[in-house]
Amino acid sequence: MNKMRYLVLEDGSVYAGEGFGAEVDTDGEVVFTTGMTGYQEAITDQSYANQILVFTNPLIGNYGVTLADFESIKPEVKGVICHQVARRPDNWRMQTSLPDFLKQIGVPGIQGIDTRALVKKLRIHGTLKGRITDHVEATDEIAQELQAKDVTKGIIDVVSTKTAYPVPGSKRNVVVIDFGIKHSILRELAKRDCNCFVLPYTATAQEVLNMHPDGVLLSNGPGDPLEMMDAAAMVREIEQVVPVFGICMGHQVFALANGAKTYKMKFGHRGFNHPVREIATGNIGFTSQNHGYAVDGDSIPDDLMVTHVEVNDGTVEGLRHKHYPAFSVQFHPDATPGPHDEESLFDDFMDMIDQRKEAKQNA
Repeated sequence: MNKMRYLVLEDGSVYAGEGFGAEVDTDGEVVFTTGMTGYQEAITDQSYANQILVFTNPLIGNYGVTLADFESIKPEVKGVICHQVARRPDNWRMQTSLPDFLKQIGVPGIQGIDTRALVKKLRIHGTLKGRITDHVEATDEIAQELQAKDVTKGIIDVVSTKTAYPVPGSKRNVVVIDFGIKHSILRELAKRDCNCFVLPYTATAQEVLNMHPDGVLLSNGPGDPLEMMDAAAMVREIEQVVPVFGICMGHQVFALANGAKTYKMKFGHRGFNHPVREIATGNIGFTSQNHGYAVDGDSIPDDLMVTHVEVNDGTVEGLRHKHYPAFSVQFHPDATPGPHDEESLFDDFMDMIDQRKEAKQNA
């Protein structure tokens, strides 16, 4: 048996379990995911940066870890909590086990915790900050330190690329703004043979337009969208010139660019089973989601229309501009490893680009 480790929350509560992965102390925002599979994709998703991720599925790690399924090269998740890690993972694709992978990237984990009780607390009280540690002698002191700490401020600066880079293709030129992009978004663009240029989140409108894009995609990412007001100002300029497609954080930045407001949710949406209704058709798709902030439905300006809503709580899940070829969704249409119900949104983006190019040629 591995040594005992503890999760201490900012309210002073303590959860004991068996440590695995890296033997380091770490602080983070404690959140939970309802995904039944996809533990590797979740752990490597930069939208979980500076967060301690709790898995509600009682067993994870059973099919190991493979490089081909990474969503980022250097994950910034701060910890992993689960009820049980598989002792003997087995899959023909696996290259290492989950505990060994976490040890390699310096991320601690705890198994054996009553994850039902922990998730119930997070649902009732909302997201809490926590620390994975060996030491619980000074629980009150740890709780006070966590209460005073902002664990997610400025996190996009950590996960976004510092320099522009290409993802070559031969068709449409697409500029991708990296707020903490998932590799599955780039895979979807690659399927459509797009010639992509990935730029940092600090890119100005002029820097974007200098790439002569046929379209611009705003990626997912962690943290508070209100820290992205410079990016929102950039979007406000470019949406008048080229088609824009926003995903997750990109959706929130698109909303802010057009005068809507955002807010922090109680415990967010994280998982691969969130039902979303398309308002125009009434069709319901099951979606992959990972966000702790949302667009305020009461703040939607006249220039935007709501296209999708979450079935369970009515959260705004999609927006479209009434005058420009620009739209966004809160969920992940790339969806790896979740459902693929909404992959066609990438095709809608391609159609929007092609129609704009044809209109310019015929002008």
